[in-house]
Amino acid sequence: MSSRVSDLLGGLAPSATLAVDAKAKSLKAAGEPVIGYGAGEPDFPTPAHIVEAAAQACYNPANHKYTPTAGLPELREAIVAKSLRDSGLVTTANQVLVTNGGKHAVATALMTLVDPGDEVLIPAPYWTTYPEAVYLARGVAVPVPTSEAHGFRVTVEELEKARTPQTKVLIFVSPSNPTGAVVAPDDVAAIGRWAADHDIWVLCDEIYEHLTYGDARHVSLPVAAPELGDRWVVVNGVAKTYAMTGWRIGWMIGPKDVMDAAVNYQSQTTSNISNISQRAAVAALTGDLSAVADMRSAFDRRRQTMTSMLNAIDGVQCAIPEGAFYCFPNVTGLLGRPLGGRVASTSAELAEVLLETIQIAVVPGEAFGAAGYFRLSYALGDDDLAEGLSRLASLVAQG
Repeated sequence: MSSRVSDLLGGLAPSATLAVDAKAKSLKAAGEPVIGYGAGEPDFPTPAHIVEAAAQACYNPANHKYTPTAGLPELREAIVAKSLRDSGLVTTANQVLVTNGGKHAVATALMTLVDPGDEVLIPAPYWTTYPEAVYLARGVAVPVPTSEAHGFRVTVEELEKARTPQTKVLIFVSPSNPTGAVVAPDDVAAIGRWAADHDIWVLCDEIYEHLTYGDARHVSLPVAAPELGDRWVVVNGVAKTYAMTGWRIGWMIGPKDVMDAAVNYQSQTTSNISNISQRAAVAALTGDLSAVADMRSAFDRRRQTMTSMLNAIDGVQCAIPEGAFYCFPNVTGLLGRPLGGRVASTSAELAEVLLETIQIAVVPGEAFGAAGYFRLSYALGDDDLAEGLSRLASLVAQG
């Protein structure tokens, strides 16, 4: 008997990060003292002026109706101005599509660019959604391994090794989820020139652009490598920068012909995104960045605390991340060792042991194409962050 579910969706993997977060929240709701390091979600409330803009928008009857599929004109113009202000990217409102969060922008961009059989290069470790979005577009995801020794920053040499005549798109993200790696400006430019030399499109995910620390800084690849011409698409959103994960506002920017096709696709799938959330996003993008600076300061403190505590644990090695809000420690030194009466042979098994024995939820590296690692978010309260890692340290010390 044939499956009741299509082959396409039957072959789609669930989001590992959302699954870990859901399990942690379920256990916590049942009274378990679970500490979740799984979700990439700021623990801060959305800034008050953004919430107030949304509240006022609810009373405007214009927001109760359908609006243009591509987004409210005010928001599209705000995205143009914000892109110029923050990264020097020059664009126009008719090159902008407002989407239902950054994940929707990634999926729409790949659906727009990729034909069946086209190969998409994805530096690994990678965000779990990238290969699945390529799969939905009927493309072929090609992981490009990077090295821990080089800070998980992809190089032109690694990309060239993976390139074939079928290569159509490179997904480029800096700062990186899950590693926190930030690619240096000169290297960003070199990657852009390499893509231009081989007529490869670049899908640039800039969702963590404001979350860099120390001397690291984000640069937009199309700005750093003008040689790329118009063979690029930038995706971004308000979720991470403004603590607006639940508001579901992202966007996609690209050349007019590509954007026309993307708008047409969205017109047949979602129509316009929530007008109330769009009004809130206008307030976010046109307001000052003081709340962002405060959040970044807290994240900076937490990344240093988390990195220090992880490196103090026998069998764990963790480089300090330069961006985003994740640590990506190497935990191979814990595999094969008795912990709480259990022995794990993989990082996936170890993640299960930690949840069941000391009630901390982490995402195993297998979800990111990098077995032997964990991703831990430090976008959670300082007390919980320290308590969970203290539990881990005690478990390892006791054996």
